[in-house]
Amino acid sequence: MKEKISAVLKTLPERPGVYLMRDIDGKIIYVGKAKKLKRRVSSYFRHSHASPRLNKLVSLIEDISIIRTETEAEALIVEAKLIRRYSPFFNIDLKMNDRYPYIKITDEDFPRIEITRRKAKDSAVYLGPFVDAGNIRNLMRLAERYFPLRICRKAITPGKTNSRRPCVEYNLGRSMGACAGMCTQQEYRERVADVILLFEGKSAELVERLRKRMDESAKSLEFEKAARYRDTIRAIWRLTRQRISSALQEDLDNETWQVLNRLQELLGLEVLPWRIDAFDISHTHGHDTYGCCVVFEQGRPSPNLYRRFKIRSLEDGEINDFASIYETVKRRYAHILDNSEPAPQLGLIDGGPEQLEYAERALHELGLRLPLVSLAKREELIFFPDRNEPLRLGRDDPALQLLQRLRDEVHRYSITTHRNAREKRTRHSRLDDIPGIGRKTTAELLVRFGSAKRVAGLSVEELMTVPGIGRITAEKILAGLKEE
Repeated sequence: MKEKISAVLKTLPERPGVYLMRDIDGKIIYVGKAKKLKRRVSSYFRHSHASPRLNKLVSLIEDISIIRTETEAEALIVEAKLIRRYSPFFNIDLKMNDRYPYIKITDEDFPRIEITRRKAKDSAVYLGPFVDAGNIRNLMRLAERYFPLRICRKAITPGKTNSRRPCVEYNLGRSMGACAGMCTQQEYRERVADVILLFEGKSAELVERLRKRMDESAKSLEFEKAARYRDTIRAIWRLTRQRISSALQEDLDNETWQVLNRLQELLGLEVLPWRIDAFDISHTHGHDTYGCCVVFEQGRPSPNLYRRFKIRSLEDGEINDFASIYETVKRRYAHILDNSEPAPQLGLIDGGPEQLEYAERALHELGLRLPLVSLAKREELIFFPDRNEPLRLGRDDPALQLLQRLRDEVHRYSITTHRNAREKRTRHSRLDDIPGIGRKTTAELLVRFGSAKRVAGLSVEELMTVPGIGRITAEKILAGLKEE
């Protein structure tokens, strides 16, 4: 074994990651992934191999570098991206075909669901790719049981019955009977939308849709239907422990890849920061205080993952940004503990070392270990929990620019959240707080009399001149306003 290779093998960790093998010219000739880097890479040099191709590869290796990842699934993702980028000579298999499957929703009036390994340039919807075969099987089983779409390839015309009676799949509860006119196109499309949310990993949004239908069914005394929605919700939450990775949704461009690598190196991160959370606080003199979190995946914003928190620990008018950061971080990452949110590889706090200290305290109380840094705006200094001196980067450094984009985005989101809450509060009328007085009646009163204060000065008889307000309602309004 070459002396340089021997030295590299001694430093490899027993952790997941990707290894890159280079020849004497520094060219990448092979990229592989491993659950345990040290064990996998060392196996190449322990003995000769039956495959001449593999023996040739080993003889050409002059250097090995690695990229640590958090999981084996993430290593698969990184491996695939590197192979597509560098096309190593010895990675024929992955160069010639795409190993990861997609879920395909066909472009038809009544779409079908298929599994494919090719993402064609057509009008179909492609979800994935999926790196875990077991995960996609579990999702398919759940979809077939709770969200069944048709499997037949018949051409179905909307509004026209294409068959005398529904197929066997319908009788088994595995079809909506679209071919026999047992459902409308709108009902079917709603089912398709559910399936798309399921495979996109948007469990919370899907559950909310199902919960509304469950409540509507219960109110309509359709208890069997409501129970089915309940069982579906439970099945989805059970499956959310096996989350779909979004890291393969789009190919990572070379520039972003380099920025993430540089950020990992500068901040001393164990894994590449595929997902980064950023936090900020917004209020007006202590009123309408909100803590917000935005998420970047692969260096890009993921708005559907943004979260906002109305601060509960402070009195109205009380200003305490440190306590607000503490509460926001703690509430945000409590969702990691119940497996409803994936953990990021980096958290960014808008502020200085004090804000960072309170964020660290929140994580400590949750029993979580997560890399955190803060970015102070005036001098753009990066603070670390375990370092006395901050990191100062050049303004043109792409790693700093990425952190600035995160900080600016969370600042924008927190200001928008706070402004919307403030406007909603200012639009709120004392009339809104009176039980039994609807928005229509409130609007009618405000249009006619101008304000709740003027309404409070009216008599019962004067209020009764408003259409729809009788004596009992008028008395209730005046009594409610006097309690204020």
